Amino acid sequence: MRQVLYALIPTVALHVMFFGPGVLIQIVLGVATALAAEAAALRLRGKPLPPYLLDGSAIITAVLLALCLPPLAPWWLIVSGVAFAILLAKHLFGGLGANPFNPAMVGYAVLLVSFPARLLQWLPPNVAGFEPASLSFVETLTTILTGMPPERFTWDAITSPTPLDALRTDLALGMTMGEAHANAMFSAFGGKGWEWINLATLAGGGWLLALRIIRWQIPVAMLTALFVCASVMSAADPGAYAGPLFHLTSGASMLGAFFIATDPVSAATSERGKLIYGAGIGVLTYIIRTWGGYPDGVAFAVLIMNLTVPLIDRYTIPRIYGHAR
Repeated sequence: MRQVLYALIPTVALHVMFFGPGVLIQIVLGVATALAAEAAALRLRGKPLPPYLLDGSAIITAVLLALCLPPLAPWWLIVSGVAFAILLAKHLFGGLGANPFNPAMVGYAVLLVSFPARLLQWLPPNVAGFEPASLSFVETLTTILTGMPPERFTWDAITSPTPLDALRTDLALGMTMGEAHANAMFSAFGGKGWEWINLATLAGGGWLLALRIIRWQIPVAMLTALFVCASVMSAADPGAYAGPLFHLTSGASMLGAFFIATDPVSAATSERGKLIYGAGIGVLTYIIRTWGGYPDGVAFAVLIMNLTVPLIDRYTIPRIYGHAR
């Protein structure tokens, strides 16, 4: 668990670089809530606190959820999302090792369905071509705690849609892909800032693969399926569908592939099962992004494939030859 947290450091650092210190405040609020909710659930279940509080699983849930939320999201979003993830998505099913769904994605999905407008209020990246409003750490903290921007700003002045959301909006207005990409938020590959965050996450995921903490099947299958779907649709109509590099370097593609879909409890277990599971997440992510009601489909894709894990495992368990007396 500690190695997973270490592997997320580059992603968090790039978030701070491009979007300010809000993600750090969200992480602190999320971790505090996760540990409090974990302690309360353990007390109610009559379990000892130290071994469970120190295993790092609750902290990872909080960090992953914090990385999915806008940096200036009000405090009650991260608190309620993490509390729901720990108390209901994790302990209601028996705690770590018994939860059928990824807790962080359950918490995020509940927030996204309940408060969609709040989760689309991202900051513009601090890159060339943008002149984002500069908020100090105190202003950022005040905005998160009060739910209101500083008096010298309005929400429209300091927030911006994500590249995935902006592209969906532009295409819905009848723009071609070339016209949409003329927007200053897009780079040659994906959204400015977001491509570097995804590359940092890819580096962290590579570290986990090198340490054999995660296996290659799920991330490779998910990213390959996403790449193939985007390539086919982009080749069929390049004016209406984004290319594969845009999908791989935008949104939560890398975070989903290496840190969310690979959850050892809620993911498939056999090698063939992992390939099927990962590929299913990639295909569903593309379908939701392209034709669904939400800009990024990683969370819902993971939760849908969590439902299929028992069936996948049933038919992909390796055949056992011989038996012991």
